[in-house]
Amino acid sequence: MGLISDKITEGGREKAIRRIIFLEGMANFAVLSVKAVVGFTTGSMAIIGDALHSLTDVANNIVAWAIVKHAQKPADREHPYGHHKFETLAVLGLAVLLTVLAFELAINAIRQVDKVPNAAPWELVLMIGVLLVNISLATWQRVWANKLESDILQADASHTFADVLTTLVVIVGWQLSAMGYPWLDKLCALGVAGFIFYLAFELFRKAAPILVDEYAVDPEQLSEKVMQVEGVDKVSRVRSRWIGNHATVDLIICVAPNLSTQVAHQICDQVEESIEKEFSISDISIHVEPNTD
Repeated sequence: MGLISDKITEGGREKAIRRIIFLEGMANFAVLSVKAVVGFTTGSMAIIGDALHSLTDVANNIVAWAIVKHAQKPADREHPYGHHKFETLAVLGLAVLLTVLAFELAINAIRQVDKVPNAAPWELVLMIGVLLVNISLATWQRVWANKLESDILQADASHTFADVLTTLVVIVGWQLSAMGYPWLDKLCALGVAGFIFYLAFELFRKAAPILVDEYAVDPEQLSEKVMQVEGVDKVSRVRSRWIGNHATVDLIICVAPNLSTQVAHQICDQVEESIEKEFSISDISIHVEPNTD
């Protein structure tokens, strides 16, 4: 899709992400409309349920759009480190949504009553069209998620891919039910539910370290690199963490007690340059103390 330029400036990244989410929301609304029409005309509870799931997708797009906009606000008094973790919270929310979807899919498959729905050719064509739209949407999202390094787009692309699998199972189950094999519908649905659980687990694994402040850089490697800077006698504290996609480092270094403030400041500058060059981190806070050992 050519609606977004291949060249994205740093200042325009959040606008590009919001534009992608908006376009996805429009596509999901169209998909919702088609599923609702097919579901009510065929009497298939699976397709109606899939339409309700698409309704939650549209609602999720609205929430994600608002959260991304909020996450790009500059730091303020209440949020001195900025608002980037709101994007991580959105990823966590998508993981929860995928988990709920997987539970619903598995429970509905187990409880499904053997009912034979209608299966007219035009309705099948519409559902295949929905499937192709979701495949294109998931692929497009994944490309831009990698280009923009956006966790929320990565999570949403996984969600859309889960929608592809769900819709595929619904179509297969719907057609097999119409042919007199309803048990195959249940088997396929349970398999897809298991895969969606896996996608949710991967999102949880990505969001949790950021939310619990797991280190962004191995502290031993960081200390070793800092100690290579001339004038640093000791590293007494090493901290790093992720704030959204950005890593931050907090250090306490010890220098000779007889050094002037100017020289100590120059050593800090060298430490910052070394860390930025080695680990591509620019958000660095360094506190200098005299070495009393």
